[in-house]
Amino acid sequence: MIKNVAVIGSGTMGNGIAHTFAQNNFKVSLIDISEENLLKAIATIDKNLERQLTKGTISQQDKANTLSNIQTFTILKDGVKHADLVVEAASENLEIKLKIFKELDEICKPETILASNTSSISITKIASVTNRADKIIGMHFMNPVPIMKLVEVIRGYTTSDEVTNNIMELSKTLGKSPVEVNDYPGFVANRILMPMINEAIYTLFEGVAGVTEIDTVIKLGMAHPMGPLQLADFIGLDVCLSILYVLHDGFGNPKYAPCPLLVNMVTAGKKGVKSGEGFYSYQHGSKELVVAEKFS
Repeated sequence: MIKNVAVIGSGTMGNGIAHTFAQNNFKVSLIDISEENLLKAIATIDKNLERQLTKGTISQQDKANTLSNIQTFTILKDGVKHADLVVEAASENLEIKLKIFKELDEICKPETILASNTSSISITKIASVTNRADKIIGMHFMNPVPIMKLVEVIRGYTTSDEVTNNIMELSKTLGKSPVEVNDYPGFVANRILMPMINEAIYTLFEGVAGVTEIDTVIKLGMAHPMGPLQLADFIGLDVCLSILYVLHDGFGNPKYAPCPLLVNMVTAGKKGVKSGEGFYSYQHGSKELVVAEKFS
């Protein structure tokens, strides 16, 4: 029975995952090496709960209960001590994840399930540095976590049926719609999404159409809520690039090779919303979508 959940990483995904579990009456330990990041995460959760309160989807008591269900920690061992489930939401970097899981395997209870929110890195690879490969699984939440219904549940090569079923049922108790997928590069979501984003960037790079025109075609023609270039900015161009590298390395297929424009933008520090500029320019406090000067 999972009651205590530890979430590693207090960034956008980590605080969203912590929010979602806490709102569904789980005791949550939110862990980050930075006290400042933890304070920002709690402030973000508070703001998002306030938004739900204003919309009437939760009560004042619900908000108070959710916040009281979250404790913060800067020391990993203290945060995971009582965890029945750990969800890692650290940087999308293989070496960082392997280091975290190796340590988790040593300090967590033997029965603790260890999950990764990775969007592309092999669960089987992560499991290989532990002595509990049957209890390693992927829980790929979508951003923003409290709102988006999908959870990709990624089954590693040796993940047990019991653990897979447990996480599928747990996801449903969070009000999510879990989909079980097998462990191959990009899983399902990013294996399909990233080539589309990459092709949109190539379409811009080759001068076929402009930023607004490309996004408008996909929004109006395919009924997508946002165009692929805006979505890439929202995900983070550095994250898109890293996933494309995983796909390219994993399959050895040139169709996954990242567009040179994407590589240059990330190298130049233009990472989308998080850096203030990508294909669009993001002014603080403004919701107006403005094409970046480079492409206007």
